[in-house]
Amino acid sequence: MSSLRGKAESGAREESSSLRGRRAPSQEEKDAFFSALDRLGSVSSAAAEPGLNRHTCFGWARKAGVAPKKRLTRSVPKRKYTPEEKDRFFAVLDRVGNVTVAAAELGFNRMTCYQWAYKAGIANIRLGAGRREEFLRLRKAGTSRREAAKAVSVLLSTAQEWDHGIRKVGSRRIYPDGRTIDYKRGVTTLNTLPGMAKPTTGSSLGLSALEKPVDPRFLSLQERERIRDMRAAGSSVRAVATALSRPASTVSRELARNSQPALGYQPYAAQRKSVARRARPKTAKLAGESDLRDYVKDKLLIRWSPEQISHTLIEEFPDKPEMRVSTETIYQALYVQARGGLKREIQAALRTGRTRRKPQQAGEQRQSRFVDPMVMISERPPEIEDRAVPGHWEGDLITGTLNQSAIRTLVERTTRYVMLVHLPGDHTAETVRDGLVSAMSTLPAHLRGSLTWDQGAEMAAHRSFTMATDMPVYFCDPASPWQRGSNENTNGLLRQYFPKGTDLSAYGPEDLEHVAQELNGRPRKTLGWDTPAERLRDLLLTT
Repeated sequence: MSSLRGKAESGAREESSSLRGRRAPSQEEKDAFFSALDRLGSVSSAAAEPGLNRHTCFGWARKAGVAPKKRLTRSVPKRKYTPEEKDRFFAVLDRVGNVTVAAAELGFNRMTCYQWAYKAGIANIRLGAGRREEFLRLRKAGTSRREAAKAVSVLLSTAQEWDHGIRKVGSRRIYPDGRTIDYKRGVTTLNTLPGMAKPTTGSSLGLSALEKPVDPRFLSLQERERIRDMRAAGSSVRAVATALSRPASTVSRELARNSQPALGYQPYAAQRKSVARRARPKTAKLAGESDLRDYVKDKLLIRWSPEQISHTLIEEFPDKPEMRVSTETIYQALYVQARGGLKREIQAALRTGRTRRKPQQAGEQRQSRFVDPMVMISERPPEIEDRAVPGHWEGDLITGTLNQSAIRTLVERTTRYVMLVHLPGDHTAETVRDGLVSAMSTLPAHLRGSLTWDQGAEMAAHRSFTMATDMPVYFCDPASPWQRGSNENTNGLLRQYFPKGTDLSAYGPEDLEHVAQELNGRPRKTLGWDTPAERLRDLLLTT
């Protein structure tokens, strides 16, 4: 017995001596662990790389705030509720039938309210079971989302998720396309569905995927490493932004979002978080076989437009939210090959006949109508604007039946004097130019100041007109007839003599001269009840 006891005591002494002789990790090994943790994103993998004890590494990670602690500590004192507040909670719970809704309505802690309900023996009973089914029934009956949510006593955000087919299980949200987001673990997965690939998540990405550049507008791993190095060297946020050719706000937000309390900014962890946030696994709505796809296909084949299809779906299927598709989604299914969805023969059913989208130009990119550059009305001298100097004219065409005949109209801005020019054959640019040159040559030099016109094709020869008459031509902005107000008003008066749809080629120069004389003989309120002919006569006599 004494020998056995001696052997046991000697073995214990040896074990204790071996424990006392265990090597403590050095600071270099600790730094190597945190560097590997930033690169690999896993405590176990980072501990295995330098050969350190996993439990020791987990302790370091918890102390640094980069691994979950065993017990969460409260930073604020626990609120004490009065018996009156507890009674108010049960009264609201009896009315709404949901602990979470009742707690939110009163502003109480949800977990405290659940404890009260458990102790009262009512939380284990599924209060309001079947509310989702009742909510969907009300929605099919045409009730609005807000009213249906109020009827079944659920939050509006929950009602929105039910409308979209999202189910919540614990800390996970399961989407109709099979995507599952676990907010507790920070992982996004995708169930195996036909035609859908399982995406990689930020926590399981390899180094090659992290280092792969995505788009210049996103910070790359190399840029994040440079941010870490420059900040460690003491550079300011603006200095880092200047070195990266990025806005200072981009660097500031990057540091605020991805810095650890104890370890500071780590580039690999920041890149991993960025990749996880960027993932949006979603299939095209018209890519797979469905009743919606068949409906769209059938209507396109009978020459319906995407806009007609989108609005008719709402009328024909008011109770089926799955039978909804926007006009843009149909166009994307037709034109964007990466998303696919509809075949070439269906694309050909579009009225345009195009199989590719035509790029549109913005207003500021509007191309010039003429070969010779235009001088816009914004560059017209101020003395023309206030009508103080006579001799500046506004011009336009009024057309007849099917735009086959036309009369050229000219109005002097100061006197409102009207000149009508006969166009016997056509109204091409050359014909209009020659007629204008002939009309202006009858005027004295001081009444040949300038001409303002719209951007009609009949003024394509404006440069040769300017060279022949020494009169600059100013062009109005697109769709801005009010910039030639005097001429537009005169054209309205001329429609008393030449109604729309009239064949204007039937009127000769004598007819036009007679109409011009009548207009110039009318007293005008804007002229102090003088006539345009009198004002022009005074100008000629004064000169």
